[in-house]
Amino acid sequence: MRVLGVDPGLTRCGVGVVEGVAGRPLTMCGVGVVRTPADAELGLRLVAIEQGIEQWLDDYRPEVVAVERVFSQHNVATVMGTAQASAVAMLCASRRGIPVALHTPSEVKAAVSGSGRADKAQVGAMVTRLLRLDAPPKPADAADALALAICHIWRAPAQNRLQQAVAAHTSRTAPVRPAQRAAQKGRTS
Repeated sequence: MRVLGVDPGLTRCGVGVVEGVAGRPLTMCGVGVVRTPADAELGLRLVAIEQGIEQWLDDYRPEVVAVERVFSQHNVATVMGTAQASAVAMLCASRRGIPVALHTPSEVKAAVSGSGRADKAQVGAMVTRLLRLDAPPKPADAADALALAICHIWRAPAQNRLQQAVAAHTSRTAPVRPAQRAAQKGRTS
């Protein structure tokens, strides 16, 4: 499986491609950052991010794009910029029919380091070790993008089995109508 990890941000949008399967050594195919000037107009920054991600999709042809799920922070401006960059990445992948997976920061940290509270240095060190790199990718956004891709490769098999189990269970059970629910309550009371 080849996964493009995207650590969304308006100024620095980390991107990294990892290839492999769960339980086997992984390979880094590429890592970098799509940068935009902080003083540029928002629309132009989003276009630059789109162009950068499109180039990564063209160059590496991933099967899945893993994006960091935006979570609530105290700084609303940061959340908005992250959400906008995240949406651009999802749009680029969806336009090409590439599945998108969202992972929270704590899921990613737990997957690569064993702790959902790992700091940036710990994540960078584990990415370096897991991908057998000489040094941690810089800046941290690039290492985070690789961590997202690793997280997805390791979590995807379990998530797929869970989705299949839920789908199988749902298809075997018919929906309960309100009248049936009322009748069932009357029998158990």
